[in-house]
Amino acid sequence: MSTPATPKVGFVSLGCPKALVDSERILTQLRMEGYEVVSTYQDADVVVVNTCGFIDSAKAESLEVIGEAIKENGKVIVTGCMGVEEGAIRDVHPSVLSVTGPQQYEQVLNAVHEVVPPSTSHNPLIDLVPPQGIKLTPRHYAYLKISEGCNHSCSFCIIPSMRGKLVSRPVGDVLSEAERLVKSGVKELLVISQDTSAYGVDMKYKTDFWNGQPVKTRMTEMCEALSSMGVWVRLHYVYPYPHVDELIPLMAAGKILPYLDIPFQHASPKVLKAMKRPAFEDKTLARIKNWREICPELTIRSTFIVGFPGETEEDFEYLLNWLTEAQLDRVGCFQYSPVEGASANLLDNHVPDDVKQDRWDRFMAHQQAISTARLQLKVGKEMDVLIDEVDDQGAVARCYADAPEIDGSVFIASTEVKPGDKVRVRIVDADEYDMWAELI
Repeated sequence: MSTPATPKVGFVSLGCPKALVDSERILTQLRMEGYEVVSTYQDADVVVVNTCGFIDSAKAESLEVIGEAIKENGKVIVTGCMGVEEGAIRDVHPSVLSVTGPQQYEQVLNAVHEVVPPSTSHNPLIDLVPPQGIKLTPRHYAYLKISEGCNHSCSFCIIPSMRGKLVSRPVGDVLSEAERLVKSGVKELLVISQDTSAYGVDMKYKTDFWNGQPVKTRMTEMCEALSSMGVWVRLHYVYPYPHVDELIPLMAAGKILPYLDIPFQHASPKVLKAMKRPAFEDKTLARIKNWREICPELTIRSTFIVGFPGETEEDFEYLLNWLTEAQLDRVGCFQYSPVEGASANLLDNHVPDDVKQDRWDRFMAHQQAISTARLQLKVGKEMDVLIDEVDDQGAVARCYADAPEIDGSVFIASTEVKPGDKVRVRIVDADEYDMWAELI
């Protein structure tokens, strides 16, 4: 039971898993300093909003949430990706107490201390926080951030200006954090960064140490080490550089999940050139074919942008034909949206909104048919799934092909399982995105 002296913080985390990890770090430090994290505006002495600033709709949502927090509480500290545009935030909400950018943990903590000082009765040496820190995800999976920033200059993106150039974490630190998470009960590690394939390039793949063993700060060696922990390891935001080929045998051997999240964004060489996308050439389809020959279970997820400035009907048809050839399993699609500060805004021949919408509709219908057919291939197969939720209707789970919140689910008519359980099932039915299964 908290005493009146316990300072209370409300926290709202918007945006991507990388921002979620930032939030977890700030919350872990606040808890270590004796702050109580509360779930309502009314109970909080101050509210921290971790914003997203990637596209205009995300900025609008961030401004809306800041406004809600001001209305409901009054004392609001802003951090995160939109924090790099302090003027834009203060123009709409001049009463915010502090504005900082992403990863500026110390400044956020200092701002909280100014509004509501830490309790003098708290002793961080005695009042323990869980060793894995504070997590905002369910107990059985966790995001493992391996680097910050990005060395690319894609014309539609401003992440390098918000989060800076690539800075990799030493592999020993990454593996030690993973080990703590696994010991705390985590069954699935989701490896994230802006560019997972580039991990360690800024450190010249320096050799570090973990449990007394030398390990290179490089994606392949990191995955080998993570595979020894006995949990699912899922890779996100993997650019298809040549060394990605080294991961496929690890997947075929069951060491890491046969799942690659590759943000292709388009297929037309002309559009990719205008996007300034790295590491994309015409051999991508041949490489996908080769990957699947080595690891037939491989699931590939990707995201695409339609309606990019200069995209013609011919470019769009090229993309649809490429999708037919590639047979990707999980696909998201966005209509191009200008982002303040992105060089794509200066390109000619912007696509009208009604054409963007038409292409998005056609893209989704085209890919839906592919996704449906690929899921049908899993009907009758046996596989392991992780249980995410259970209610009186049954259980919601995920298989190796499903990342949390962005992919499909596996529904099981059983209440005999609990969240975090890994169970064996047989797939009995599937639609465009989800599957139904029975316990074996």
